[in-house]
Amino acid sequence: MSERHPIIAITGSSGAGTSTVTRTFANIFRRENIRAALIEGDSFHRYDRQEMKARQAEAEQSGNMNFSHFGPDNNLFGELEALFQSYAESGTGRARKYLHNAEEAAPYQQPPGTFTPWEELAPDTDMMFYEGLHGAVVTPEHNIARHPDLLIGVVPVINLEWIQKLWRDKHQRGYSTEAVTDTILRRMPDYVNYICPQFTHTHVNFQRVPMVDTSNPFVARDIPSADESMVVIRFANPKGIDFQYLLNMIGDSFMSRANTVVVPGGKMELAMQLIFTPFVWRMVERRQRALGAR
Repeated sequence: MSERHPIIAITGSSGAGTSTVTRTFANIFRRENIRAALIEGDSFHRYDRQEMKARQAEAEQSGNMNFSHFGPDNNLFGELEALFQSYAESGTGRARKYLHNAEEAAPYQQPPGTFTPWEELAPDTDMMFYEGLHGAVVTPEHNIARHPDLLIGVVPVINLEWIQKLWRDKHQRGYSTEAVTDTILRRMPDYVNYICPQFTHTHVNFQRVPMVDTSNPFVARDIPSADESMVVIRFANPKGIDFQYLLNMIGDSFMSRANTVVVPGGKMELAMQLIFTPFVWRMVERRQRALGAR
């Protein structure tokens, strides 16, 4: 953690909905005139798309049916932790981009599914913002979770997470239901061992719970809408959280535990704005005091 160079990290598995949180913070940064270094977790995968396919085929031929993007073998945990530590200490570090599609790849004149070269972060940013799979990962070799000043988990209930992934991969990426199901099954050991444990380290968790039947996610025709959901918001340390203010500002919300607020799904982004804007204000104030004390 760092007063001079704060870090915000959003962690959640593929299809969990971390983009909603990212959009909320983009609005906060724009409104508060904050210059953030933006880090995409996919850029710390070890292999590009073609090499990942080749490595997966090799793994399956050798009997490893659980080769996935979720585990340590296929990610650069050391480089990611080095970035977090370097930024916290000096506001510097090295990062790259993963080019998901032709639109992202066009400005770089590279094929989709490849990485851009490693580059130094832009100087004089106010904070770093990470969004990806491993913002709070802890292994015997690495402890990335100790660096962020604000750690946020995005965790739909598991059937909803699968529905979101199935819909995205089928409609946006052209995969079959069978192919996506195989991916879900292949990832399960790493999901249990490296994704789920992160949410014990997060400061705030958002879990969307559908209010419609999702008992068989593999035949669902669409994703339950925000208005068909509730969102469970859990604070690891509720000290300083004005729960009464949140309840007054967010209609039809209630507290289910002393550290937990439940809000309508359609009010999730409003809740994020109300919760995280004061967090960002405090980070900026601490940074200004620390820089002024030099």
